[in-house]
Amino acid sequence: MPARIKNALIWVFGALGGILWGYDTGVISGAMLFIKNDIALTPLLEGLVVSGLLVGAMLGAGLSGRLSDSWGRRRLILAASGIFILGTLGASFAFGPASLIAFRCVIGIGVGIASVVVPLYLTELAPKQLRGGLTSLMQLLVTVGIFVAYVTDYLLADAEAWRWMIGLGVVPAAILALGILTQPESPRWLVGKGRTDEARTVLTRLRGDAGAAGEELAEIERAERTERERSEPLTVRRLLSPRLRPVFVVGMLLVLFQNFVGINTIIYYAPTLLTDIGFGSNGAILANVGIGLLNMLMTLPAMRLIDRKGRKPLLLSGALGMCATMVLLAVTNLSGLGYGALLSVLTLGGIALYIASFAISWGPVQWVMLPELFPMRIRAAAVSLCVLFNWLFNMIVALVFPSLLHAWGAGINFLFFAGTTLLAFLFVQRLLPETKGRSLEEIEQDLLRGRPARPEAEGSVPVSSGSASH
Repeated sequence: MPARIKNALIWVFGALGGILWGYDTGVISGAMLFIKNDIALTPLLEGLVVSGLLVGAMLGAGLSGRLSDSWGRRRLILAASGIFILGTLGASFAFGPASLIAFRCVIGIGVGIASVVVPLYLTELAPKQLRGGLTSLMQLLVTVGIFVAYVTDYLLADAEAWRWMIGLGVVPAAILALGILTQPESPRWLVGKGRTDEARTVLTRLRGDAGAAGEELAEIERAERTERERSEPLTVRRLLSPRLRPVFVVGMLLVLFQNFVGINTIIYYAPTLLTDIGFGSNGAILANVGIGLLNMLMTLPAMRLIDRKGRKPLLLSGALGMCATMVLLAVTNLSGLGYGALLSVLTLGGIALYIASFAISWGPVQWVMLPELFPMRIRAAAVSLCVLFNWLFNMIVALVFPSLLHAWGAGINFLFFAGTTLLAFLFVQRLLPETKGRSLEEIEQDLLRGRPARPEAEGSVPVSSGSASH
């Protein structure tokens, strides 16, 4: 098999966890319409079925840092695929609310593991000049998984076959399990375990040039030695130490804003918004399929632009686009237009522009940047902790939004999210470093010395303890 195809398979199988993540997250929206016909669910139990995945995801993300450092990235992806298969089969054969909720939690554990270890794995295998595009491949496949879930729900809706809707998630899980067995381990993990010869072999295979592989290996070894000399167990106290606090604060703010810009309210409640303004159920479901398709297609230019334009320009333009569309949706909702063609066009247009703005920026960029920000010796554990909070923030938005929607109405909530997207813009402009085109080791040295990763980048501000505290 040609080396180019072998390398392509690394990215495909490594990122396939994204399809599982997207499918299992998206499929429940359609399946829930028919689960209630077979399993008696109160509103509370219905909420637990939906949010059970998020609870499991927090657990999986919390466990991933330590496990990926001890087991290895590749082996943990294999374990995640097995967890996906177990949870999917269990949920599709569930005959009561308790078993359905429990197996949704099991699926969530697999989602949480994938959300930590897959971007970590791809980041550590990718060459620095292509790292953004290759790592964002996972986010593309998340959107592919969501789109496939929406289409599956639509195709099986007439048969009310919710067990098949859920159960078909076994197919990509099995492909991932078989495929990842053929792929290499992360060279950075191998160096950390003293397996330098294996790391050299992997890098030579990946880069196709023994000289370039040797130079990269030497850089990894230097960073490993430096970190080992000053290494200590990762604790919250250490993350909040003067040396690491600026990086940790930036990582936490990144995941905070990615969830509080309002994407989950659009993904979870777009059909409700559309039916509220006069769409029929079938029309709302078809529109949801269109939203999923747009989400997937707009991730493609992000993969190309992220290594050409950089991370910060995408995040800044995406935040402005989301802010403008949230204002549009708020004004449309508060204007009292009632039903009609104008309201439908404005609402659909606002949702479409919002999804496009998110998909080309905050959707993929977070997963590219999180592993780039942290030093190698704590990368897995720190990313794991940030992703755990990512799922916590996700769950908070999912649980609180319906109550706020009932209390305030959609318009005020959209204004709130317009405000959070504006704050996200200011965060990126003032605190977030640019990491485009830099090796992970170079980024690490710059951040820990309190320097911006790209001093020449316009708007970059040194990430120091002073700047992060304001």
